[in-house]
Amino acid sequence: MPLGSYPFSDRYGWLEDKYGLSWQVILAGEREMKQRITPVLMFVGTVCGKTEEAINFYAEVFKNSPAGAVASTNANILARYGRGEEPDKEGTVRYASFTLLGQEFAAMYSAREHKFAFNEAISFIVPCDTQEEIDYFWKRLSADPKAEQCGWLKDRYGLSWQITPTIMNEMLDGDDKERTARVTQAFLKMKKFDIDALKQAYEG
Repeated sequence: MPLGSYPFSDRYGWLEDKYGLSWQVILAGEREMKQRITPVLMFVGTVCGKTEEAINFYAEVFKNSPAGAVASTNANILARYGRGEEPDKEGTVRYASFTLLGQEFAAMYSAREHKFAFNEAISFIVPCDTQEEIDYFWKRLSADPKAEQCGWLKDRYGLSWQITPTIMNEMLDGDDKERTARVTQAFLKMKKFDIDALKQAYEG
């Protein structure tokens, strides 16, 4: 598509790479860039018009999480659609930014027809140090019981998350193939991860 502009950027362009992944290349100018690559969520189809609701929901969930005090969490609307920009409704979110536990995201909304939607091809991992954190995120985010498997869940907007214990890396590391197999067999049976059950499998 041709180059365009945002209220916060004089130039931007969309492109698709050879794997079908979409990218926006934006001229930052003098804006401070906290991270060079930012995941952007576009709310279309059945979740069209829910961008503002969604980013406020995510900010609230992560801000009030057991880990919420350790890093910044917020949501900001950067631009809205104006009059005469149908089919996009006046006042709805054109572009927004939000930060979850220090990780920056962006969000967009489009009422135009698109042949895509959120699915499991893209998911976000939330590493958890305790069972309390796992239980909290699972309760707040999971909205589709059929999508729950091996720490994966799907939220009310169709976005996929992986709620994983940080201790899992240690459990699956090393050359003990029998121990790795025990842990693997244990977590394959789980929906929400159970740290105590994983430790039992790890210790044999």
